[in-house]
Amino acid sequence: MNDTDPRPTDPDPDSERPASAVVIGGGLAGVTAALALADAGVGVTLLEGRPRLGGLAFSFQRGDLTVDNGQHVYLRCCSAYRWFLDRIDATALAPLQDRLTVPVVDAATRVRTRSGEGPKLGTLRRAALPVPLHLAQSLATYPHLSPGERLGAARAALALRTLDPDDPALDEQDFGSWLARHGQSARAVEALWDLVGVATLNAVAADVSLALAAKVFKTGLLQDPGAADIGWAAVPLGELHDTLARKALDTAGVRTELRTRASGISRTPDGRWAVKVQGATIEADTVVLAVPQRETHELLPTGSLDAPERLLALGTSPILNLHVVYDRTVLRRPFFAALGSPVQWVFDRTEASGLADGQYLALSQSAVHHEIDEPVAALRERYLPELERLLPATRRAQVRDFFVTRERTATFAPAPGSGALRPTAHTRAPGLFLAGAWTATGWPATMEGAVRSGVSAADAALGVLGRSRAHLFREAA
Repeated sequence: MNDTDPRPTDPDPDSERPASAVVIGGGLAGVTAALALADAGVGVTLLEGRPRLGGLAFSFQRGDLTVDNGQHVYLRCCSAYRWFLDRIDATALAPLQDRLTVPVVDAATRVRTRSGEGPKLGTLRRAALPVPLHLAQSLATYPHLSPGERLGAARAALALRTLDPDDPALDEQDFGSWLARHGQSARAVEALWDLVGVATLNAVAADVSLALAAKVFKTGLLQDPGAADIGWAAVPLGELHDTLARKALDTAGVRTELRTRASGISRTPDGRWAVKVQGATIEADTVVLAVPQRETHELLPTGSLDAPERLLALGTSPILNLHVVYDRTVLRRPFFAALGSPVQWVFDRTEASGLADGQYLALSQSAVHHEIDEPVAALRERYLPELERLLPATRRAQVRDFFVTRERTATFAPAPGSGALRPTAHTRAPGLFLAGAWTATGWPATMEGAVRSGVSAADAALGVLGRSRAHLFREAA
């Protein structure tokens, strides 16, 4: 038949079938990948073993309280997570500070206050000035460091600004040793570097890859004046990451299957993928695995990665969350950070939880390997007196409730060498891709990293499927 022959040719059956994908895992990475694929016209099935979406950023009911499993915050520099919030129509529900302001109290230094003796208060705040002057005034008056320590911190920050987080050599070094070489005292590490680093990296400086530390501090504090402005959900996390995310998925045409766990992945004779679930098999052109690294290791078909044992070598780090309900208001700020105490960060979750009377505080405790399995009674005995040291008003208040949530494998461990263990979105198996905050995003295990990983996996899958990727999140130039 020549080019001008008007007779139709026999249709290719595969060309009539729309592209399809299965995304395994309904955390932020999986939801992001599913939305990105569906927005490109791919038929997506999202599988989640739990009865809800959101992964480790979720909510649950405790009596009349709606409780987040842990306090999650993001920064203005978290552009991918902000893109995700916009995509699910949730931006207004997770507002950012107008300008970075972090109250920091030192329980070890006592001063006179209106309500009696209390901890010394300092504040880290940015000014409306270019980098690095935006933090210069705040650092110069920061009362928790001596004048010499403040000057030394400024010098270290300028040195940190010259590092390249993508340099593999930095991944082999630890941040604590680098700080020591740059004249940082133990007090400076506690009151400044770990104050930020433990909350974002879930490890103390001595246990952190210098590459990841450089990424956090350069991106958050040393590139754009407003980068570190803090945002957090004004509603329960479940309203964002489950309710609104599921609405967005439904609107995009994603078939979401909750309480459905994948038990196996294999290739079909025609080169597609078959995902086994309870009593059924789902076939698709491409699969995105968006589950934790150990579960990924169990599901990966043989030969999918060059060194799959690296997934198991990538360690994990816990986060402990303590929840305290008082019969009255004891904290007038939305949050604060603490020094000289086992308490790290304290947030007021009263309004978001729906509490009608009293005040509900959430304590976020990162990198607490030594406490993650302690009994609730022991944690109560340790932390309630600490709150009395930090918040004098608690001495006159009654504790109505005290409970604990634990995430034993909350994040990957950002140890030296961890960068070399994190795989990219691509595997050796055509059409099979990986997502999760533990993959090679260049970011620590944060909501931002999770969303970026989902975008990367969708980008790779759409490339194989020959679909447009113009709608995907891209870093601004």
